[in-house]
Amino acid sequence: MKRVIVVLFFVTAFITGFAQNKLGHGKEFHVSVSGSDANDGSISKPLKTLMAAANAAMPGDVITVHAGVYREQITPPRGGNSGNERIVYQAAKGEKVEIKGSEIIKGWKKLDNDTWEVKISNSFFGKFNPYSDTIHGDWFVPLPKERKYLRGAVYLNGSWLMEAAKREEVLNKADTKNQLWSASVDADSTTIWAQFVNVDPNKELVEINVRETVFYPDKPFINYITVRGFTLEQAATNWAPPTAEQMGLIGTHWSRGWIIENNTVQYSKCAGIALGKYGDEFDNRNTESAEGYVGTIKRALAFGWNKGSIGGHIVRNNTIAYCEQVGVVGSMGCSFSTVQGNTIHDIYAHRLFGGAEMAGIKFHGAVDVQIKNNRIYGTDKAIWLDWMAQGAQITNNLLYENDLDIFLEVNHGPTLVANNLLLSKVNVLMNSSGAAFAHNLFAGAFNVYGYDPRLTPYHSPHSTYMVALHDNPSGDVQFVNNLFAMQGNAMRYNKALLPVTMSGNVYTMGTNQGDPKNNISWVRGVKDSIKALMKDKQAYGELDKQNFDAAARFIKDGDAFYLEISLDKNWLTEQKRQLVTTQTLKPAIVPNLPFENPDGSMLKMDADYLGNKRNTSNPSPGPFEILKTGKQTIKVWTK
Repeated sequence: MKRVIVVLFFVTAFITGFAQNKLGHGKEFHVSVSGSDANDGSISKPLKTLMAAANAAMPGDVITVHAGVYREQITPPRGGNSGNERIVYQAAKGEKVEIKGSEIIKGWKKLDNDTWEVKISNSFFGKFNPYSDTIHGDWFVPLPKERKYLRGAVYLNGSWLMEAAKREEVLNKADTKNQLWSASVDADSTTIWAQFVNVDPNKELVEINVRETVFYPDKPFINYITVRGFTLEQAATNWAPPTAEQMGLIGTHWSRGWIIENNTVQYSKCAGIALGKYGDEFDNRNTESAEGYVGTIKRALAFGWNKGSIGGHIVRNNTIAYCEQVGVVGSMGCSFSTVQGNTIHDIYAHRLFGGAEMAGIKFHGAVDVQIKNNRIYGTDKAIWLDWMAQGAQITNNLLYENDLDIFLEVNHGPTLVANNLLLSKVNVLMNSSGAAFAHNLFAGAFNVYGYDPRLTPYHSPHSTYMVALHDNPSGDVQFVNNLFAMQGNAMRYNKALLPVTMSGNVYTMGTNQGDPKNNISWVRGVKDSIKALMKDKQAYGELDKQNFDAAARFIKDGDAFYLEISLDKNWLTEQKRQLVTTQTLKPAIVPNLPFENPDGSMLKMDADYLGNKRNTSNPSPGPFEILKTGKQTIKVWTK
């Protein structure tokens, strides 16, 4: 029996060692709140901080962090060598690991009403004090203009209070639904005033932001890192515009091949996850224009923006919430990446400030990016692709309760939007050409800009190489096999400057209503001579079913989410449809490129939202293959 055990031990050790060696050195470092940084990092002698493990880990190594709260900023000094030789940071299986950019604060003193005060020595903050540092950057708009916004925050039992516009507001009687804080810094100390209604903050968990990020390299090209299984929260991030360094609560900092998965990322003053741009001397300096951003792009190309060096990240199965600017952001550093299976909600929820970078997902330079199978709600804009979304695919997403579901801005395509459930009151804002909308459920409005004179780039296929700049006329849009329900409305594409084709779509009760003359918006200053070039859309093979009420209704039931909708199998026999493929879609006009997958293979929309195979000879309109007629309840998401 002992011989069998010994043999099994060596076989197991060999298999384990082989599996680890496939990833590199295979050494595992353990971190525990009860450990010591003087230890060797073994399971019996764990380290105390993630940073100590980060300093020791080499390509191929794994850092396993055990249950507890870690208050530190991880600045990985190195990454892996390849996708098979990574450095992995992971929470121990089944254990809750929280990494926070905050510290607990005691010593609060009661003032009048519900206001409390605490004084903290400035030495507590070190080199960075988020209560003297203000949010700033290109396209950031204070509301009102003269207001200053601090990067700090105050949390009561895990939820944040809102920053007051003026200190006097904090000294007044509190609104129980909107408790406020304010701060002031002098030469020696930082004073924070906060409202705590019917609560003694010295007896509760009160935390304040002290770190500007939680997990972020301090230099570019730290590649092939995996971060999985953590709760990452409470960071004093700055505004993250496309023309400056983009620092998120967790960020990749101009690198390649990260995997960020199965985490909860929440309570960032600005950005949650950043797949972003590096910083240089041009950050936020004369770059707040189309010409300025073209200069940013040219410098990025000179600093390694290519498929072999930058991007190719995977962001999957995370929950991203409570960020006041953006959930996932990236300027060019996001290219060739996949954002998949995430739940993103409560982004820009408090509308503290204004600007042009607020969304669940906000990307510039989303070349060959795939955004798929995400659930996004409670945002200003769920998905905003701005500049150079060439080859991007937005597929199989569940979008609801947003001010706007999708915004495509000054892109030339090809950009695919397919198999999505778009359930907000406004589904799409279009200021781009070269887009194909296929097999979507549209339950809200379309808004369209007629022409944008900005000159923006297009590229060689599946590459960042910039071919030329082009203005942005409306049109070159294809609507194929979509289902319009409720207030779904594509009438604003009745006319456009470039061709618009509509085929295989079904319009049910209440859709395409309104004044057909009110069909487009114009950027200020567009000449009448350009407006006179508008052409009528081309429509064929469509069904207008104004007597059929699809009555799409979204239902939440515990951890499951359902769509109740009425469908009609007769739509398949009344009008036959083509399968959506590279061959059946017309190439995007400006770049003269076909609709392909990111790897250059042929596009074939042969599966529906649920992953069911489509009838390739006659696919159903909308995101689901229709198997029966009548009202049906379809599970569309499970937590």
